[in-house]
Amino acid sequence: MKAIIYDKYGPPEVLQLKEVEKPVPKDNEVLIRVHATPVGYGDVMVRNYKAITPSEFNMPFLLQYPMKFVFGFTKPKKKILGAEFAGEVESVGKNVKLFKEGDKLFGYPSMNMGSYAEYICMPQKGTMALKPENMSFEEASAVPYGGITALKLLKKLNIRNGQKVLINGASGTIGSAALQIAKNHFGAEVTGVCSTPRLEYVESLGADKVIDYTKEDFTRNGETYDVIFDILGRSSISKCKNSLNKNGIHFFASFKMKHLFQMMWTKIKGGKRVICAVAPDSAEELVSVKELVEAGKIRSVIDKQFPLEEAAEAHRYVEAGHKKGNVVIKIDHDNKN
Repeated sequence: MKAIIYDKYGPPEVLQLKEVEKPVPKDNEVLIRVHATPVGYGDVMVRNYKAITPSEFNMPFLLQYPMKFVFGFTKPKKKILGAEFAGEVESVGKNVKLFKEGDKLFGYPSMNMGSYAEYICMPQKGTMALKPENMSFEEASAVPYGGITALKLLKKLNIRNGQKVLINGASGTIGSAALQIAKNHFGAEVTGVCSTPRLEYVESLGADKVIDYTKEDFTRNGETYDVIFDILGRSSISKCKNSLNKNGIHFFASFKMKHLFQMMWTKIKGGKRVICAVAPDSAEELVSVKELVEAGKIRSVIDKQFPLEEAAEAHRYVEAGHKKGNVVIKIDHDNKN
């Protein structure tokens, strides 16, 4: 089968199209013919992981070294990128009961990666589910990670109808999903913060208000919110405290050690709080995301598609900051596979 392989960390040019052995499913695995996989933030980061500094790592620095054991210190351990996919079941192992040949799935192999390829094997109880019927493979491939993360984190906040929520980083994978779920599912009044090129995109997702952070500082406009949802940990509680209502929450989806200390302090102090949380993936949560998609509460916007052999160009496009929506690698299969 064809796959995008990288043997060393570096710029997009390290991604090379090669012929590799087609995987064979184990007794509890499903072999999936991949039709589409998005180019996510994680793919770009892991491709050049050796160069990621502690300041660029969007989690407590103590976790960076265990992550290097997973991905490799000096060269990649996982040769095929791709943490999300949409495709069709080609075959199943003898113990698989949950899926059958021909099922159309979407899923999230997470740190196992591997979807920049014509085929991928997933355990039957892995994070995957039947693809939403109202989405193409390309659209569905870009949903799992952002949808699962946003839904699980927003549930922790217990958002109620009519509450005011600001999403800092509303144009990204998690932010765009969080915007739609907060507004369309929980009934919040949502303000999205993004850069100038993505204003129209964020507006199209249904934001009640959009703020261009290159022109306006949301912490100085006099508006207050029940929740400030910071996707990449770019804001600070000291700057945002006057933008929170009396019992408001400053919520970090990516955070550093300082945010954890702030969380502990505000929990003791009471009133306005800092919360840091992660969202473990699960098949059950992905099914919930699928239901929201089919109910019309989450949609996926494709900015640009690239064929598998142009994966390096797709990475170049994303890194240049051009994307307004999702960038997807579309995998065409010939009859020989």
